[in-house]
Amino acid sequence: MTDALPPRGCQAAEPAEDGYFRKGCNPLAETGRSKLQNQRAVLNQQILRAVRMRAGAENLLRATTNNKVREQVLLELSFVNSDLQILKEELEGLNISVEVYQNTEETFSIPLVPLGLKETKEVDFTLPLKDFILEHYSEDSSEYEDEIADLMDLRQACRTPSRDEAGIEMLISYFLQLGYVENRFFPPTRHMGILFTWYDSFTGVPVCQQNLLLEKASILFNTGALYTQIGTRCNRQTQAGLENAVDAFQKAAGVLSYLKETFTHTPSYDMSPAMLNVLVKMMLAQAQECVFEQIGLPGIRNEFFTLVKMTQEVAKVGEVYMLVNTAMNQEPVKENIPYSWSKLAQIKSDHYKALAHYFIATILCDHELQSGDDEDQQEKALSQLYDYMPEGLMVLTVLKDKVQRKQLGKAHLRKAIVYHEEALRVCGLCKKLRNIDVLQEVLTAAHKRSLLKYAQQETEDDFLSLIQAPDILPKTEHKIETIAPHFSKVKVKDFFHRLGPLTVFSAKQRWTAPRTIRIHHEAGELGFSLKGGSPVQIYCLDPVCSAASMGLKEGDYIVSVGGVDCKWHGVNEVLEKFKSVGEQPIEIEVISCQDTAASMHSKSATYSVGMQKTYSLICLAMEEDKIDQTKKVPLKLPFLSWGTKNRQKAASTLCLPSAVAGSSQIKKKLSPFTLLNTESSLY
Repeated sequence: MTDALPPRGCQAAEPAEDGYFRKGCNPLAETGRSKLQNQRAVLNQQILRAVRMRAGAENLLRATTNNKVREQVLLELSFVNSDLQILKEELEGLNISVEVYQNTEETFSIPLVPLGLKETKEVDFTLPLKDFILEHYSEDSSEYEDEIADLMDLRQACRTPSRDEAGIEMLISYFLQLGYVENRFFPPTRHMGILFTWYDSFTGVPVCQQNLLLEKASILFNTGALYTQIGTRCNRQTQAGLENAVDAFQKAAGVLSYLKETFTHTPSYDMSPAMLNVLVKMMLAQAQECVFEQIGLPGIRNEFFTLVKMTQEVAKVGEVYMLVNTAMNQEPVKENIPYSWSKLAQIKSDHYKALAHYFIATILCDHELQSGDDEDQQEKALSQLYDYMPEGLMVLTVLKDKVQRKQLGKAHLRKAIVYHEEALRVCGLCKKLRNIDVLQEVLTAAHKRSLLKYAQQETEDDFLSLIQAPDILPKTEHKIETIAPHFSKVKVKDFFHRLGPLTVFSAKQRWTAPRTIRIHHEAGELGFSLKGGSPVQIYCLDPVCSAASMGLKEGDYIVSVGGVDCKWHGVNEVLEKFKSVGEQPIEIEVISCQDTAASMHSKSATYSVGMQKTYSLICLAMEEDKIDQTKKVPLKLPFLSWGTKNRQKAASTLCLPSAVAGSSQIKKKLSPFTLLNTESSLY
C-alpha cells in the first residue's frame, strides 16, 4: 500500500501490519526543525483561541446596549489584542530562527532564510467519500475503505515531510492525487462537507474552507517552503552544495510563482499575490547570492579582469537584495512580513554593495597600468563598471595617472566603509539578528578588511581633492530564473482507479443506477454495435431486438459483462467476453448518462490588494474538532476582520497591534539559537 522507510535514528522495524512510515515522511525525527514546527503548531492553537475570544467579545459588543457591559467588553478586547500581539511576536521569532535550518558543517557564510511549513488539522474523508460513492456512483462504498485510508495516510504523511527530494516527491504526489479526488468527488454545484483548516505561516490565523482549492494551494506552498529548507541545508563550502542550493531556491521560486498565478483567490495571507511576489523575489535573491559564492569559492585572484567580473557579480547581489527590501516595506506586505527578514535583506544589500566598492578599490590601488598591458581592454572593462565618471575624470586618464587612480580607489574604500558601518548598525539594532554570531562575524571581518586597506594607502591630505565614488553598474553572467514545477516527473496512480475512467466517471457526470440487461443471441447477432474506448457504449441499437425490449438504450455504457467489471475494457475485450459464452444468454450491467447540471465555481474568500490593512478569514466560530454534519452549511460564510480598515465603520472591531520592538509583555524569550544545541541530525 505504501513504501516503508524507517526514520533516521530509529532501528528498522520488522514488518508489521499496522506500523509503517511512508517514504518521504519522517514523523519521529526529533530535530531542531521538527521542534520548531511543533512550537508553531502550539502557537497556532493559541492564536485560534484568542481570535475566537475576540470574535465572541465583538458579537457581544454589537448586541448589548448596556454601557457597563460595553466597558467590560472593550477592556477584554484590549487584553485579547495584546495577547495576540505577543503571540504574533513569538511566531515571528520562529520564522527568523534560520540557524536551525542551516547546514550542520562549520561555515563562515551569512545565513539564508527558509520558509516554515504551514500547519493543518486532521481531515476525515471516510464518511463523505463513502456516501458519495454510494449515492453518485451506485457502488458498495465499503469496498473502497482501503483507498480512502491510503488517501488519509498520504495526507497525514505530508504534515511531516523529510527535508529531501523524497519529501518533495511525496508533497507533489498528494497534490496530483488531489486533482483526481477533486474530479471524482467534488461536484461544482455543492460542497462535500469536508472542512479543510490551514494556519497562516506568518500570522498563525486559521483559514477554514470546504473548498479543496485551499488544500491544493497549501500543499503547493509547503512544497515551495520545503525547497527553501533544502536550499539552506546545502553545504555552501562545496561547488556541488552551492549548485544544489541555487537549484533549490530557483525551484522554490517556481513553485511559489505557479501558486500565485494559479490560485489567485486564496484567503490565507501568506498565499496572497502580494506576499507571494515578495517571497519569489527573496528566493531568487538567495539563489543569486549562492551564485556569487560559487564563483568565489575557489578563491578570488587579485587580477584586473577577475576583479572586474567579481565587482559586477557582487553588485548584482546587492541590487537584488535592495529590491527585496523595498518590496518588503510596501503595503500590504509590510504589516506581517517578519521584521528581521526585512532588516536582513537591508544588511545583505549594504554588505554586498560594500564588497563591490572594495573590489574596484583593489583594482585601482593594486594594479598600475604596465607597458605590456592591453590598454584598450582595461579601459573598456573599467568603463563598463560605471554609468558616469566623477567630474573631471576620464577612464583612460585614471588608468594612466597614478594620483587620480589612488584618489578614486580611496573614494571607493570610503564608500565601502560607509556601507559596512551601516550594515553593522542595522544588525545591532535588530534583536533577532544581533544574536546570530556568524552574521556578526562576517560583517565585522569585511569591515576590518576595508579599514585595513584604507590605512595601507598613503596618508597625504585628501581634503582638497575629495572625489565622490560613482555607483557601480551590476551585471551577471549567470541569469537566475524561476524553475517551474515539473509535475509530470512524479508518477501517481489514481487511488480510486476502480471507479472507472475519469473522463466518464467524474463528479460532473450524472448517471442512472446500473441496470441489468439479459442478452440473447439472435441468429448470432447481438442487435447492437459497440463503440468508444473505456467504457464502451451501445451503438446502432436495433429497436426490435430483445435487448432493446429489456430496456437497453442507445448510448448506454456497459460497466460489467457476466458479473465481471469492464469499465476499463475496450470494444475488442468486451466482444471477446460475448463470444466466450457462445449461444448462451449473458447478463450485462449498463448505465445511462443524465443531463449534467450547469457548472458553477464555488465561492471562496478573496484577498484584495486594495484592502491594505484588512485580513479576512472564514468562519472560525465552529467546533474545535468537528462540525455537526446534520446542520445545513450556508453558502455565504461569515467573516471576521483582522485589521484596521473597517475600524471607523465598526467601532467594535479591534486590530491586531503592530509588532513593537522590545515589548516588555513578551511571555517567553525566543532566540535563533534556542534549538541549536541538539545532537539529533536535521531532516
